[in-house]
Amino acid sequence: MKVTLLLADFAQVSEGKINLIGGGWTVTGPMPAPSAIAAKIEIPWDQANVRHTLLFELLDQDGHPVAQPHGPGGSLVDIRVEADLEVGRPAGVAPGTPLDVPMAVLIPPLLLQPGGRFTWRLSIDQEFDDDWQVAFSTRSIPPGMTLPPGLIPPQNG
Repeated sequence: MKVTLLLADFAQVSEGKINLIGGGWTVTGPMPAPSAIAAKIEIPWDQANVRHTLLFELLDQDGHPVAQPHGPGGSLVDIRVEADLEVGRPAGVAPGTPLDVPMAVLIPPLLLQPGGRFTWRLSIDQEFDDDWQVAFSTRSIPPGMTLPPGLIPPQNG
């Protein structure tokens, strides 16, 4: 499969196309902000009508999962988005043509370590490829600026 990933401020899929706002960034923060992952997945013709499991994971610069506080008590959970995908062959498409699947994954504001490096990695059916990831950095906190206590990111591992 061929996968193209792009980070954006916002993304949505409409009429088989990905609409982006603020697309293509690689640096964010240090304040938490909503974001999106725009993905175009090309399913090979022979993989039509086959169910695939997708997993988007946020990893730190050492390749470890990034966690966030969640629910009562603020227990830490890994940041991940899971989905199933199955695409049929549309009428009139020439045999052998890859089947495009546009996706938009909306991400709420995350508490990420300022001055850090992170990667969104996609795996399909528990396999991944180096091309199925997109990396970004968070800005350091400028001198004189402090983050409010609720915006201090949790320490992983």
